[in-house]
Amino acid sequence: MTRSLVREHLFKLLFRIEFNSPEDMPDQVRLYFEDGFADEDHASTGSDVPESDREYIRTKYEKIVELLPEIDAKIDGSAKGWSISRIGKVELSILRLAVFEMLYDDSIPVGVAIDEAVELSKRFGQDSSASFVNGILASLAK
Repeated sequence: MTRSLVREHLFKLLFRIEFNSPEDMPDQVRLYFEDGFADEDHASTGSDVPESDREYIRTKYEKIVELLPEIDAKIDGSAKGWSISRIGKVELSILRLAVFEMLYDDSIPVGVAIDEAVELSKRFGQDSSASFVNGILASLAK
């Protein structure tokens, strides 16, 4: 599985946080792995994805969730004039993933994390999402 596809799955899991209680998220993660891999772009089911890839995604997701208070504080400090509560759920999920990669994942260069976040924004966000996400991440990267 490519890193871009891993990011997409992580984004989709992080997006679920906005609609579910923390107590419900373990079930949401389980359900995602059962049928969340099937979509129009990647016609595979959870059973088609190797267990090692599912475990990698699950482990990275758990690390991000553990660091959410710190990640959100970084986003809040970089999003001038925007509070976390005002940022769209798609953009917030993408930002959380990118900030984690930029600050806590040494295997991913900062530029790659920003570029991938912008691409996710173009795919899943509104027309202005990519520039919004790019601006916040560029500010944080300084």
